[in-house]
Amino acid sequence: MQAEMTRQMIANFNDPAAVAQYTEGPVRFVPGYTELHRMTAILLGERAPANARVLVLGAGGGMELKALAEAHVRWTFEGVDPAGEMLKLAERTLGSLAPRVELREGYIEDASEGPFDAAACLLTLHFLDRGTRVRTAAEIRRRLKPGAPFVAAHSSFPQDEASRPQWLSRYAAYAVAAGADPEMAEKARAGVAAHLDLLTPEEDEAVLREAGFSDVAMFYAAFTWRGWVAYA
Repeated sequence: MQAEMTRQMIANFNDPAAVAQYTEGPVRFVPGYTELHRMTAILLGERAPANARVLVLGAGGGMELKALAEAHVRWTFEGVDPAGEMLKLAERTLGSLAPRVELREGYIEDASEGPFDAAACLLTLHFLDRGTRVRTAAEIRRRLKPGAPFVAAHSSFPQDEASRPQWLSRYAAYAVAAGADPEMAEKARAGVAAHLDLLTPEEDEAVLREAGFSDVAMFYAAFTWRGWVAYA
């Protein structure tokens, strides 16, 4: 799966200097980032038991792990990410919560078999092409108990020739309005435009259904970002 992610993306997530600044990025580039974590905790908690074991794919940084662990004090987690430096950041972010989390370096194929009571994959699937997204989502579903909830959220917006540039400009404009350096925001916009094989929200929903999930429902929409809840 590593071949489907750009070498530059992998390099960035393993660059200690870039990783040190990572936590500043999502809150400036993703509208409602903190609220997204809160909604994820609510949606997973609707069906997951009080002592749930939860799989988090793309767990580097640890911000969603920390939010979920604080929201559900008896949950334990397996966090998987391909970037070792990001997993080190996750351990630092978790602090005293770290004993409840097992961190694994790798991709979904490197996750344990479970079965898990719930799963989440935030700000990650947009790094993968469509075929790899389907396979990844299917591997997540295979590791879930029947009926278990899954939350996915990532970049997803209209991709036609007229709409895509406008939405990417809005992506950068929001980041600047939220306090990001304009040069950094423009660099991020250009990187997304050049390197990510993005899908429309309709295509992303189809990916989840093809992977075997049912009752797919969008719960989050904010500029270039979308989020769904679905069930194994």
